[in-house]
Amino acid sequence: MGSVSGNKPLVEVDKEILDLMNLEKKRQFEGLELIASENFTSRAVMEAIGSHFTNKYAEGYPGERYYGGSEVVDVLEKLCQKRALEAFQLDNTKWGCNVQPYSGSPANMAVYTGLLKPHDRLMGLDLPSGGHLTHGYQTATKKISASSIFFESMPYQIGADGIINYDRLEENAMLFKPKLIIAGGSAYPREWDYKRMRQIADKVGALLMCDMAHYAGLVSAKLLDSPFEYCDVVTTTTHKTLRGPRSGLIFFRKGVKSVDANGKQEMYDYEQRINFAVFPSLQGGPHENVIAGVAVALKEANTPEYVEYAKQVKLNAAAVGKALMDKGYKLVTNGTDNHLILWDLRPQDITGSKFEKACDHAGITVNKNAVVGDTSALSPGGVRIGAPALTSRGLKEQDFIKIAEFLERILKICLEIQGRVGKKLKEFVDELSKSQELKDLKVEVEHFSKQFPLPGTI
Repeated sequence: MGSVSGNKPLVEVDKEILDLMNLEKKRQFEGLELIASENFTSRAVMEAIGSHFTNKYAEGYPGERYYGGSEVVDVLEKLCQKRALEAFQLDNTKWGCNVQPYSGSPANMAVYTGLLKPHDRLMGLDLPSGGHLTHGYQTATKKISASSIFFESMPYQIGADGIINYDRLEENAMLFKPKLIIAGGSAYPREWDYKRMRQIADKVGALLMCDMAHYAGLVSAKLLDSPFEYCDVVTTTTHKTLRGPRSGLIFFRKGVKSVDANGKQEMYDYEQRINFAVFPSLQGGPHENVIAGVAVALKEANTPEYVEYAKQVKLNAAAVGKALMDKGYKLVTNGTDNHLILWDLRPQDITGSKFEKACDHAGITVNKNAVVGDTSALSPGGVRIGAPALTSRGLKEQDFIKIAEFLERILKICLEIQGRVGKKLKEFVDELSKSQELKDLKVEVEHFSKQFPLPGTI
């Protein structure tokens, strides 16, 4: 009888990796996670990701695989598609879903590959205005995103009030004549006018896509306007407000598109084009273990408990934003409609990169973020603060008000250090590790954070 390999626990096989895992768990438990694109997924999702689905290679789609032994994963993928449509209250005769994209950026690229030709034109929200890299971002001297390398892109922007200037978007679209207009962003705290964007798209003959990666969970819970009423295609990640594993989804219209005067039907052709773009054009075998985790997360999202969570996310984001404004600080758009705020630190003459580094030393995780008018993504004028992750740990409004106090203390430490050493980042960072105030604050943060359990742990 042969011996079975592969049954040793991680502590025996690779204690170095186990130690890193425990360090990361400790960091998450003892710190305050305020990055808007991060969350804590459930134990059930983690169990699905670590399942035997990890072993299965399944190029192709259900019923059309290039590998045998796919009868179980075929059922899995169909179930995940069904749950995705149910989570967003979509009619399966009018919408389809591809659950294979590895994440949000590959999902967006698949849409562009499937529905556009090389060098076709697209328009997305500019990065300093709160857009995402994959929406066509480029600088004056360099094409940054693949979407700007392989397609011709022109950004639209927010106005001086921080709100998208839809009139200017329409004017530029009339000149640029894009084939695709993209709604959605990664650091835009307000609602989207999908109806207006649909009108603009129709006026120039463009498709309308929404990338709802950040706020998909709030759409699912019916707490934000749904892009599905007006858009042709909707993409999302699954790990932000949806609290799933890192993956991506593409929703597309299907069925009857229009009927002419003679009764002849025109059908949507997005399904075949997008599916082909995902596989075989851009990806190989789907990660079936991750798809299993996505399916679990979508089931969890389609519950009353999740709706209560999503409501609390909005309350918490509003609470930390109001607390900072009450202290005299400037937020882009003076508040939020969703899960995040964008704090403009330029009035305090400190960069987002310095503030982020200082927060790290205090056990608080934020991310530097460009605000409109910035010229450098590495040294931007703002920070993005999100509520989803800590809301998953059970924090309420009063806890986020306390976090605003922590953040103000860090800002004052930053200003004191910058006043002593000047504005160069290296000298500033060198001083952070010497700051006793930051060390003392980190102890306070750890004590505060340990009051709240970490999802996914026993």
